[in-house]
Amino acid sequence: MEQVDIAIIGGGPAGLAAALYSARARASTIVFEQGIPGGQIVTTDWVENYPGFPAGVSGQELGDLMTKQAEEFGAEIRSFTAITAIEPYDLDFKLTTGEGDEIIARAVILATGAVPKKLGVPGEAEFTGRGVSWCATCDGALFREKVVAVIGGGDAAVEEAMFLTKFASKVHLIHRRDELRATKCIQERCFANEKIEMQWSRTIKEIKGADGKVAGLELASTKGEPDVFLPLDGIFIFVGIDPATALAGELVELDEKGYIKIDHDGRTSWPGLYAAGDVTDSELKQVITAAAKGASAAFEALRFIDEKVCSI
Repeated sequence: MEQVDIAIIGGGPAGLAAALYSARARASTIVFEQGIPGGQIVTTDWVENYPGFPAGVSGQELGDLMTKQAEEFGAEIRSFTAITAIEPYDLDFKLTTGEGDEIIARAVILATGAVPKKLGVPGEAEFTGRGVSWCATCDGALFREKVVAVIGGGDAAVEEAMFLTKFASKVHLIHRRDELRATKCIQERCFANEKIEMQWSRTIKEIKGADGKVAGLELASTKGEPDVFLPLDGIFIFVGIDPATALAGELVELDEKGYIKIDHDGRTSWPGLYAAGDVTDSELKQVITAAAKGASAAFEALRFIDEKVCSI
């Protein structure tokens, strides 16, 4: 079986920062990423709060730069490679890939991130890919001069609504409350955008379609007002995320929301198993904090390996 010092599962900012620190310390390092390296950041149009880029940087470019830097120090990035199982193996860990290959790792860093939440309403599954999307950067250009809706009220929802105004003729921002949760400076830009129309105190009752694609939304009121039908060409959903903890849920301790509990340095409840980024219970989930936590997890994983060698 193949052996490696540190296996990192997930190639987003947390995983790539961990790979940089691990490989730079001359530990053999493999990053397993089931998609494109960079994680969800590659679907972000513009990042303006990452240090070192005063004018901002595209998510795709930042992800590419992180990937290249980790590789330059010797980390191996295995794209489109899913890990399907992790189990203790003597003093190490055995990882199994989707192809059935097995890798022995002396320490593992989980940077699996989180996935967008579904609404769970009629029509959502039926019209996914036919007008329903969770990625404005991926699909926004398909809706040039069309009318679309964004569902949500946090930073991600508001930022994606503003991004969609580059293409759509109108963007309805639908929120179940009568005020947004997004950061104030982001709200100010949103309210100043003439293409964005707010739909306050509304929830999604049903996604309706015609001719095999989205036709609109049936909206219910949270204040007892009548239901309304909103004609639309596209719907973008940003109502939160669920941590991707299926791989390690039985090995590590989770919090009440399902996130992996870690200490200040990224240690989980299982020795030699670390976690970083959006999959953890860290409160602030930003690119900079994910990268910082990835670095901490790598540092502690390296220390764990050194101590294990000394004890043999």
